[in-house]
Amino acid sequence: MRISQSMFAGLAAAAAGLLLTTGAAVHAANYKVGFITSLSGPEAGLGVAYQKGMKAAYAYQSEVNGRKITLIQMDDETNPTVADRDAHKLVNQEHVDVIIGTANVPDSTAIASVAYRLKTPMIALAPIALQGERASWTVTVPQPVPLMVDAVMKRAKADGVKTVAVIGFADAAGDLFSGAVHAAAKREGIAVVADERFATSDTSVTGQILRILQKHPDAIVDTGAGGPGALPVLELAKLGRKIPVYGTHAMMSEDFVRIAGKAGDGVVAPAGPFMVAAQLPSSNPMRQISLDFGHVYERVNHEVADQAFPSYSFDAWLIFLDAVKRVPPNVQPGTEAFRAALHEALYNTRELIGTQAIYNFRPGDTYGVDARAAVMVRLQGGKWVLADAP
Repeated sequence: MRISQSMFAGLAAAAAGLLLTTGAAVHAANYKVGFITSLSGPEAGLGVAYQKGMKAAYAYQSEVNGRKITLIQMDDETNPTVADRDAHKLVNQEHVDVIIGTANVPDSTAIASVAYRLKTPMIALAPIALQGERASWTVTVPQPVPLMVDAVMKRAKADGVKTVAVIGFADAAGDLFSGAVHAAAKREGIAVVADERFATSDTSVTGQILRILQKHPDAIVDTGAGGPGALPVLELAKLGRKIPVYGTHAMMSEDFVRIAGKAGDGVVAPAGPFMVAAQLPSSNPMRQISLDFGHVYERVNHEVADQAFPSYSFDAWLIFLDAVKRVPPNVQPGTEAFRAALHEALYNTRELIGTQAIYNFRPGDTYGVDARAAVMVRLQGGKWVLADAP
């Protein structure tokens, strides 16, 4: 679904003139960025968060190298088929130079396949796992799941946990997180005694939690995201069962905190530095850019940036801005040659400071982050705070 100018008038005004094309001719010298997110469907909560982050990103900087940037936004409806169609339209009809998106793993994977086939750079906002040539046109902003899950299991081991149960989504994201938990738990000498799944559209996980409790784990690892990811902690609270819950960076959303409420207090999870930017030491290189993003986000969205997902959109924007500066000036946007040059520039990103990580991309590795991208946080009174040492 194309987001029209009239539907998006409020966003355009707040973003100080955000240019969304509606079919009118656009100056050929403009850079064109296609942005796909989920504004409807089960992942709309996350998709809107990414949208707000992009709104702030555009307000932060809307031109580079003396050229304006045209931003074209589309709704994938939390549907891989629609995401595929959106990506084809952005490349074949809009002639974008890069695609940024989207709010979930299945849709992002679909877009990445299109990016590869049509040789268009993609900056992914979901932690997708691509192999071989399919990965060659995509770089990924979120921290890789194994890195963040490894931080969780190291913390669990330090806390004295011997056995865990996993609960997460019955989809590609669930598979990705579950596999990472099993691998990290094995490395840390922790036994996984149960592995339960639920759909993002489910409204209850009573059966799954009861089966988990029958295994008497020392702790539960909830790998869900957004509002649906809060169901396990809500069910534990309803049953009156107190058991340590660990999460992942997928929990760093307003929807999770709001829906979990008091039931979420005490959850320990890994997060990118942005989530606790003001609590970081002044020597941390990601502190200032995180605070800068928070200020512009609050200005254009009229709310505090208290979730992680908008900052991934912002980091994707920073990555694009940095890469496009390294494209030879004689290569014109909107051409195959430009997309190829931008692709090469993306994979030569070095020590780019973002809000979630310091990025270094290389061919053959869609992720460009290291351990500097993870801090351990605890949910307390509806806020994520730096977790105490175990």
